[in-house]
Amino acid sequence: MVAGHNSFWLDRPVLVTGATGFLGGWLVKRLLAAGADLICPVRDWVPASILIGEDLADKVNLACGDITDQLFLERCLGEYEVNTVFHLAAQSIVPIANRNPGSTFESNIRGTWSLLEACRRSPEVEQVVVASSDKAYGRQETLPYHEDLPLQGEFPYDVSKSCADLLARSYYKTYDLPVGVTRCGNFFGGGDLNWNRIIPGTIRSVLRGSRPIIRSDGSYIRDYFYIEDGAAAYMLLAEKLAEKPGLSGEAFNFSNEIQLTVLELVQKILDLMEFDLKPDVRGEADHEIIHQYLSAEKAHKLLGWAPLFSLEEALLQTVNWYREYLSR
Repeated sequence: MVAGHNSFWLDRPVLVTGATGFLGGWLVKRLLAAGADLICPVRDWVPASILIGEDLADKVNLACGDITDQLFLERCLGEYEVNTVFHLAAQSIVPIANRNPGSTFESNIRGTWSLLEACRRSPEVEQVVVASSDKAYGRQETLPYHEDLPLQGEFPYDVSKSCADLLARSYYKTYDLPVGVTRCGNFFGGGDLNWNRIIPGTIRSVLRGSRPIIRSDGSYIRDYFYIEDGAAAYMLLAEKLAEKPGLSGEAFNFSNEIQLTVLELVQKILDLMEFDLKPDVRGEADHEIIHQYLSAEKAHKLLGWAPLFSLEEALLQTVNWYREYLSR
């Protein structure tokens, strides 16, 4: 069942930044199924994205511009009389952030305050959902991470998400902007064509009969979160912000609350695909946090949220998506 199947989304003017991204494509897909009227600011034309590759671009209003251009964003919000905003646009690849911190800070931090300021100056905007990340917490001794922990990113990507998260909540505290913040783990699912990520890279290697590559030593523990669950959670949070204004300014973790090392995850995929291949463990990763996972207790209690898919169901759907995609 599509999240937001009620009348809330029907003909609702919604702006989605980052629509050519991985999560953005799935969110657009669900919003269209729910009947929303979408405006998507787009900087680059990305043929491999879900938005373009699955012909969703013909069903939305595209506006060409940069997320750091506040006047451009104000025009989009004003001319399309946008009520709900999802801010997903970001440079989201950790190794790229380590190599190019300047461009990451520009898109992830400047892009966020430009969007928030445009929303503040647009009276039709009623809800703003800003994508943060579990990386915003930085290194923590307390596990699992819960929303009251301080944000203390250290490495470039983590710092950019800590800053964006704080900016979003400052706009609520200072200007009463109706904003909610999402913090999710590592997204996975069909449509992610960044082959350096562990799940798509492993599946592609296995389908080619090659050993899957693990950049780290395989012991890093992460919180893996299915992309369709992510898109549904974002929509639910926007609905709840409309229903319960007292939730504005709050941050929510979304997680299936399962801890897996990289090696355990790769083995799950190998077992699911019925291949007996030994991973190529290279131990090259650095500037990354060793152990992270999230508590979703707050989202369960205050939003009534629960994941739609088990980890096994999500991995199976993901494998099937890549089988079809790579057989074209």
